[in-house]
Amino acid sequence: MTTPDRPLGTVLVTGGSSGLGAAVVQAVTSAGGQPVVVDLRPPAADVDHELADLSDARSAEAAVTRLAERNGGLDAVVTAAGTDACGLLADVPGDTWDRVVMVNLIGTAAVVRAALPFLLDAQGRVVTVASTLGLRALSDATAYCASKFGVVGFTRALTIELAGRVGVTLLVPGGMSTAFFDDRDPQYKPGPDAKLNRPEDVASTVVFALRQPPGCEVRELIVTPSTEPSWP
Repeated sequence: MTTPDRPLGTVLVTGGSSGLGAAVVQAVTSAGGQPVVVDLRPPAADVDHELADLSDARSAEAAVTRLAERNGGLDAVVTAAGTDACGLLADVPGDTWDRVVMVNLIGTAAVVRAALPFLLDAQGRVVTVASTLGLRALSDATAYCASKFGVVGFTRALTIELAGRVGVTLLVPGGMSTAFFDDRDPQYKPGPDAKLNRPEDVASTVVFALRQPPGCEVRELIVTPSTEPSWP
């Protein structure tokens, strides 16, 4: 006898207007869930959303609370929002460097913190999005590595803290074919022969984690192209 998949319910997605976040919104919708979005820009999908800058933790928390209250609570959170600032530590302006950590790490924690009362009520789930560069460090990526190593540590600690009450999954994706690389200096863009995953394929693994039945959790997911250069 097979256990039925867990209904998705209302799933808050940060960064849901582009890239992996937009793919998660579509995947949740296709799986029968109700996505809601926090992002700097309105999503293309016709879903409830709040505009907020995740580098402002208090603003992000308020946006999460408004969405949750409008939608009768939250069943899950996926923290897909992220940014980067490539370059040597001495060359990246301080405010730019700080913003990467604020969005990727502090913003992630702020969103989960605000969602937590609703997730506890629903015995819900959290999927945080780190990176293979949260497990392996590279030069010219100090801000990004610091933030994503932080997400890994935050999530692993959160898993212990919420065990048996809220399910927590750490997603560690490799390179994806999104606009994430568009504004980079050419030296920091994937080469013409780079093999990148489709965000839709990574989003399907998020839905897999969210749909596990009560008592069964996917703790960590590493999803990379088969020729991913930053893994292992």
